[in-house]
Amino acid sequence: MGYLISVTALWAFSFSLIGVYLAGQVDGYFAVLVRVTLAMLVFLPFLRPSLLRGKQRLALMGLGAIQLGVMYTFFYQSFLLLSVPEVLLFTIFTPVYIALLDDLLFGRFTPMYLITALLAVIGAAIIRYDGIDSGFWQGFFVVQGANLCFALGQVGYRRLAADLPPTLAWHNVFGWFFIGAMVVALPAYLLFGNSAALPSTSLQWGVLAWLGLVASGVGYFAWNQGATKVDAGTLAIMNNALIPAGLLVNLLIWNRDADIVRLALGALIMVGSLWLNHWWLTRRSASVA
Repeated sequence: MGYLISVTALWAFSFSLIGVYLAGQVDGYFAVLVRVTLAMLVFLPFLRPSLLRGKQRLALMGLGAIQLGVMYTFFYQSFLLLSVPEVLLFTIFTPVYIALLDDLLFGRFTPMYLITALLAVIGAAIIRYDGIDSGFWQGFFVVQGANLCFALGQVGYRRLAADLPPTLAWHNVFGWFFIGAMVVALPAYLLFGNSAALPSTSLQWGVLAWLGLVASGVGYFAWNQGATKVDAGTLAIMNNALIPAGLLVNLLIWNRDADIVRLALGALIMVGSLWLNHWWLTRRSASVA
């Protein structure tokens, strides 16, 4: 739990740093490539290939490709379409995706998840009821793509860790995670990146360095380690703890003129949908018992 709380505090600043200093100024694909490269360099010196079998290495690389490489590609594009508070609010459904993936894994179907997803759309509409356009909805669904990748990475990492020795020195194998992310980040930049929109100030380079070495390098290692040490319910709650933390940082430091009432109302509906989801799961578990 300590890992998750610490990373929540660390990541609370990342949203605003990206939205204020990078989005619309530095090419998103380049920013992803730099973050992944720096994070990979943190762990490459510790890498011990002999500790994992070939399939295990590929599995960890695949998780890195999805949870970091593909997720970041979605994530950075969302800042071109939405404000920082909106990006934060729309990440609220990662726990629902975790539950949906669990359903998929065990061959179930739960209609209640569709109801909570509809409430999410209603909450999103309230946040921008007088300015909804195609770009807004595009941004909403881009964030959902990032959420799904992050959820899939967490579920997959927990599954993989359960099949590995509890004494495994994870810092000696975690480099594979970032190598997998690089498999996505490098081709994405080469194919879609804009070389004319590179960092132009020392502040932008400094933000990228912080995000790559600390937020990505240390952050993802600690978060995924924490995910293996708590139950799924706690992990779901901590996925959403980032939202109020990130909003607080953004509103107090960078975005004091935001429409607090509308943001709060939309957020309340979205949180209510999650509460409904949690209530229903609790009731279902009680009836089964």
